[in-house]
Amino acid sequence: MEEQKKLYIGNLEFGVTEDDLRNLIQEKGIEVKEVKIITDKYSGRSKGFGFAEFETEEQAQQAIDALNEQDLNGRKMNVNKARKMQPRKDNFGGGGRSFGRGRDSNYGGGGGRY
Repeated sequence: MEEQKKLYIGNLEFGVTEDDLRNLIQEKGIEVKEVKIITDKYSGRSKGFGFAEFETEEQAQQAIDALNEQDLNGRKMNVNKARKMQPRKDNFGGGGRSFGRGRDSNYGGGGGRY
């Protein structure tokens, strides 16, 4: 998906579906190429944001103008041009104690000393 034609749509109520979003955009008279709501990979629940792609930059700008700050199911949407995803940093650190996982654990549950 091209950056100029792809929009980020945030602050979505968790029950909003891709069809809901597609229908809302089309009700505004704007043709949308693709709609994707991002979901949690384990629970399948919406993360409250998604993306929409359009054929032209003009359609994308029309969608921003028509949808940004508009109410959808009690929440004001944030709509703007999508940015490339930045590489993630590993924030897990490592080297910490294992919490009760195995015989040599330093913290409860295991057979090791505390």
